[in-house]
Amino acid sequence: MSEKQSGTAAGVDVVVPCYQYGRFLRDCVTSVLAQGIPAVRVLIIDNASTDDSVEVAQQLAAEDRRVELVARPRNLGPHASFNEGIDWAKAPYFMVLCADDLLAPDALAHVVPAMERHPEVGFAYGRAAALLPGEPVPTLDASLWDAPWQIVTGQHLVERFCGDGVNHVPGPSTVVVRTAVQKVAGYYRPELPHTDDFEMWMRLARLGPAARTEADLAILRFHGSARSAAARRIQSAPYHRPPAMPWHDEAAFESFFAHEGASLPDASRLHRLARRNLGERAYWAAVAHLCRGQFRPSWDLLKFALSRRPIAAIVPPVPYLFRRQNGIERVIEVTAELMRGFRPSRATARIDG
Repeated sequence: MSEKQSGTAAGVDVVVPCYQYGRFLRDCVTSVLAQGIPAVRVLIIDNASTDDSVEVAQQLAAEDRRVELVARPRNLGPHASFNEGIDWAKAPYFMVLCADDLLAPDALAHVVPAMERHPEVGFAYGRAAALLPGEPVPTLDASLWDAPWQIVTGQHLVERFCGDGVNHVPGPSTVVVRTAVQKVAGYYRPELPHTDDFEMWMRLARLGPAARTEADLAILRFHGSARSAAARRIQSAPYHRPPAMPWHDEAAFESFFAHEGASLPDASRLHRLARRNLGERAYWAAVAHLCRGQFRPSWDLLKFALSRRPIAAIVPPVPYLFRRQNGIERVIEVTAELMRGFRPSRATARIDG
């Protein structure tokens, strides 16, 4: 019996923060309501949008009693919306879905039964597909749901974050959290405007295991005003890869180990590991940007790398490429970009967790 066929009794509360995304909002909310599970609620929190976001949200709420709306008279920032959603949530499961993103078809109908079968799991996450401007919604590979879920210990997950020096979870729209665990983990921190979600994943991992699937849980829309860090990393023509910013990830690590992460038995080792790998990652990011002719970001990254790993000025951190899960593949990719002038295929755009 598949996960979906086994039934989905437990409910999911979905908060949809919105600011100036009226043109995307209906598709986003519809992707939740069409999940095929009856016990779902949607809370749209509009942050004083000046477009038609509130009007669209009001229409959605009038059409379906599962949709609620909070329309703020002034913009309190995205973290206030995330955190109000945490307070509002009362179903067994909770998630944040960015208003410009879509849930993959039947995603919740697969995720919830998996988490019900593994009560020790605090959150589940997967991959995401990219929706590029002017292109149709991609067709997803539904057969990936048939693969077994990977249950990952929280310790292993934090170890991997620190070992790679990077967040490999695509974003909030690809994560479903057990509500009780989310309330223990607490609120998103506004002092982390770029990596608030990354720090939250580490806090959740500290509380217990996670479940991971190779399937796409969400479709992340790529556009000029996308807030999602994962969306900004989409590598697809005619868009060029933006500069890597490891100092944002460093802020997440510093916050985590200054607060909840300090209680981990080997917190000092993990913190040192994260700092080392941030420097080594920045070094190779500098090389990659240099190969693309992006000299200013390359210089900024190199300065960051050498400030964290001065020895890299003499000995390149080659072992990092072998430690990171896709390090060698990235070297091949950058080399290929250099040889062909960086013109990747639009057809292969995918965000990998």
